[in-house]
Amino acid sequence: MDDNGRNDEDFLAEQFEAHRGHLRAVAYRMLGSLTEADDAVQEAWLRLSRADAGEVRNLGGWLTTVVGRVSLDMLRSRTSRREDPLEVERLPDPVVGPADGMDPEQEVLIADSVGLALLVVLESLAPAERLAFVLHDMFAVPYDEIAPIVGRNTAAARQLASRARRRVQGSVPEPEPDLNKQREVVDAFLAAARDGDFEALVSVLDPDVVLRADRGPSRTGGLTRIVGAQAVAGGAITFQRVAAQVRPALVNGAAGLVSVVNGRPWSVVSFTVANGKVKELNILSDPERVARLEFTVL
Repeated sequence: MDDNGRNDEDFLAEQFEAHRGHLRAVAYRMLGSLTEADDAVQEAWLRLSRADAGEVRNLGGWLTTVVGRVSLDMLRSRTSRREDPLEVERLPDPVVGPADGMDPEQEVLIADSVGLALLVVLESLAPAERLAFVLHDMFAVPYDEIAPIVGRNTAAARQLASRARRRVQGSVPEPEPDLNKQREVVDAFLAAARDGDFEALVSVLDPDVVLRADRGPSRTGGLTRIVGAQAVAGGAITFQRVAAQVRPALVNGAAGLVSVVNGRPWSVVSFTVANGKVKELNILSDPERVARLEFTVL
């Protein structure tokens, strides 16, 4: 116990809480799931409480490594159940906030513009590639610290990150940085959908736009992917039914929408806007997952 009457466990808990936001951000990028990210952070706390903390010289680095290792195990367990381990089967969890700005905790979670489009690409990476890329490129963890987590040497860890980097750079569109310009495009999309104006919808969509809709595993269709302005505009016309009941929101820091049915959130729509056009739409309407999200926007 120290001079202020705190015991070692209280002090350790304080130290851990100081790192919680960072650890949750690491786990969210690794897993694309807010609930699984919280589970990984909790597991890190349990391991710290059982460890000899006096032997830990760099607590932040040690905890980051632990969360990375726990997340890697969770990813491997998840992908082992897929027929195609690299197939994206679900959309990542969105971080939803009011249109006028997110709270500090949300900002930590999605710092460095971690949009849904990036997280979708991360879902397609092999678990070891994802870990190497996330830890090195997003959190500056050296390759020699990543190598033992993935069971490879340093050169192999570098290769894993390099492969992941090429996939990300070739697949994630560069979003419009101006939030007001994003909102203008989203508002134009919404107005065209409300009016059932097919030509107006096509005009606001990039010719190679990609739409993904995640209805959840228990509903017919699961994850649907539609490519091309004509096809996406045709699908968006069906959005007309709920377009009258939407709230503007920030989804992972970008302009988005939350549709509401009978006073309850029904779906979350994220947009990637580039060069004045919608490049990607990601729609989460899985009832169970939508129900677990926090909606300060409402």
